[in-house]
Amino acid sequence: MPNLENLKKQAKQYLRWHREGYHPVAAEIRAALPRFHHLDDIEVMQAAFKLADAQELVARQRGFAGWQALKSGALVMNDPIKATSRPILSSTAAQLFVADIEASCAFFTAKLGFGVDFVHGEPPFYGQVVRDKAQLALRLVCEPVFAGDIREREHLLSASITVDSADEIKQLFLDFQAAGVGFHQGLRKEPWGARNFIVVDPDGNLILFAGPAA
Repeated sequence: MPNLENLKKQAKQYLRWHREGYHPVAAEIRAALPRFHHLDDIEVMQAAFKLADAQELVARQRGFAGWQALKSGALVMNDPIKATSRPILSSTAAQLFVADIEASCAFFTAKLGFGVDFVHGEPPFYGQVVRDKAQLALRLVCEPVFAGDIREREHLLSASITVDSADEIKQLFLDFQAAGVGFHQGLRKEPWGARNFIVVDPDGNLILFAGPAA
């Protein structure tokens, strides 16, 4: 385990990130500290978060009940019920690499019907757009991530989003078509029974939308 001084520095870093509004830290806070479990990212970042909270975060990430337990080396005893419970993954978010956060947000809101969850940085370097239960994180990258046209040639998807019915996937395609969205692949039925299409965003990210064929 790292020495105590390094752990203190890590706790102060978490505190600094929270104060500066660095949104990716919200997921770590929510996962480690029970009192934040019911909050979304924005609520976590708006909640009070002190050095003691950051120290508890560091301790719990290493299997200790709290900061004092970490300092004394007293490993927390796992609750037998929790130890036998299967962890449930509650959500997932694909991360897209983009050259302009604001331009990307404009595309997803105006063309694909998403809403901006948050944008971070001045100028922005990170953000997230959402539509219903679909979440897409946007990460600013100022250099090419992929070589040439490999994404188009190899059909490399950046995200996959599903709907529950055949009517919804047809309607979604027609809505996007009417909005002037660019397609890497039009609506088609696949041999395995799905019906899907692939949108290409301004940065070349390929996003699959899929639903039942009937």
